[in-house]
Amino acid sequence: MPVVVVANPKGGVGKSTLSTNIAGYYASRGHKVMLGDADRQQSSRLWLGLRPATARPIQPWDVGEDRVAKLPKGVTHVVLDTPAGLKGSRMKDVLEHADKVIVPLQPSVFDIFATRTFLDEIKAHSHKGMQVGIVGMRVDGRTLSADRLRAFVESLGLPVLAYLRDTQNYIHLAAHGLTLFDVAPSRVEKDLEQWQGICQWLDR
Repeated sequence: MPVVVVANPKGGVGKSTLSTNIAGYYASRGHKVMLGDADRQQSSRLWLGLRPATARPIQPWDVGEDRVAKLPKGVTHVVLDTPAGLKGSRMKDVLEHADKVIVPLQPSVFDIFATRTFLDEIKAHSHKGMQVGIVGMRVDGRTLSADRLRAFVESLGLPVLAYLRDTQNYIHLAAHGLTLFDVAPSRVEKDLEQWQGICQWLDR
């Protein structure tokens, strides 16, 4: 059972957006999916409460504030949304369960410096077989900040799964408990193209 952890030490970088859409992707493939939310804000859990009964089911995973519970039974794929400031024993506990870790990263010098230290911590707590990938969030590929982000990620030797544009599609869909994978592809064609690398990495 693959467990995907979405993590970054900063708030507001798009962790819940990635988590919900990854869960939506797995559900669209016919998998039995569970979405956990270790953040006190409970954004992913709120999103699940908005999800219509007609959408492909995604179950909630009750995750305690102190420790991640035993992995749930009766599902095939698990996605875990994590809080800002994840570190220490809490971080170690989360990573013990992870098969894949996705780190969303915005093209800001402050985000880049904070994430470098975080990635060093992930490396220190990593275990055999755990994979780490980077997703650039709200990136305009024509900007200097995007070039700076590319240079930083290349220096890490980690795969860049995608650069996702800043679009209202994510906001509008989240307001209805939906993902890119719940609506007609023609509505979100450009975004689905950007997700191809993420989806291939998740299926690998």
